[in-house]
Amino acid sequence: MTLSEAVDIRQIAARAALAVPGVAGLQPTLGHRLASVAVRVSQTVATAFRPPEAGIQAERRPRSSGWHVEVRCVLNGERRALDTARDVRRQVRSALTAHLAQHGTPEPITVLVTITRIMSQTS
Repeated sequence: MTLSEAVDIRQIAARAALAVPGVAGLQPTLGHRLASVAVRVSQTVATAFRPPEAGIQAERRPRSSGWHVEVRCVLNGERRALDTARDVRRQVRSALTAHLAQHGTPEPITVLVTITRIMSQTS
């Protein structure tokens, strides 16, 4: 797996997940959060930028052949969490399958959706 393949996979997965109704954003992984803290040492908090793919972890597993993708979602509370998670899983898997097929490398894809937070609705 090249670095560009993993970046492409994460970017495609992030766009697909963010397009699902009910998803407010993606929660960065611990590694991205630690890197963000290191960057803030030399920047102000207001200028820190967190790319959406920071909420996606993707790895290619050589023994099982295929991609394992984790999507960490923050929901806006407009829909049931279960329905939103199912839609995120379906959308991400579909987008990645199409991308890999287009590039001539169809492989199995496992998508795990983790709901990290549900924001409360204010009236």
